[in-house]
Amino acid sequence: MPGFFSPPQWYLFDYGMVISTEPTDEDWDRLEEEAGVPGLRERSSAYWQHRDGYDAGDLTPVLYWSRVTGHAVSDARASWLDVLDANQWSHYNLETLDVLDELSGSGARLALLSNMPAPMVGHFAGAPWTRHFEKLFFSSSLRLIKPDGAIFSHVLAELGAEPGRVLFIDDSAANIAAARGLGIDARLHLRETDLSRELRRLPV
Repeated sequence: MPGFFSPPQWYLFDYGMVISTEPTDEDWDRLEEEAGVPGLRERSSAYWQHRDGYDAGDLTPVLYWSRVTGHAVSDARASWLDVLDANQWSHYNLETLDVLDELSGSGARLALLSNMPAPMVGHFAGAPWTRHFEKLFFSSSLRLIKPDGAIFSHVLAELGAEPGRVLFIDDSAANIAAARGLGIDARLHLRETDLSRELRRLPV
């Protein structure tokens, strides 16, 4: 991508709310109906309360969805809820996809670091957007989640890169702060962020 100042050795992207957009109200309605639990979209709900454990690989699908629904669920039921959950996080940010296409087309090295449960990782295996990335890091495989500094240290070691040579894009202020604490050039991605312009901005 032309116009970058001191291009990093690696561009490290988050998935949710960066490559994907947020679930629609219709998505949440469907998941809540199928789970039999209203209000799952609320940050205080069991969906979010137990999400770190699911993302970290500490909870099986059956155990996670049993906690979300408040009663024991079967393997088949958990699998169906996982499908609906993956589907609602499958709406793509077209601007980000354009940037990924341009970066990878220019020979830039791209990696992904996402907090994501194992069933969702499997759902996205082979998705078109994955072709842009040389390295894919998922919390459920690493048994670590952002913003734990250990996950960033692991990724840096795997990439063989100095922190200052990695540009990290994420929608979470806590994740950005943790990455910056290790010396990574981390940029907060908000809904109104012009990603192409942000990547061309001089380092602060």
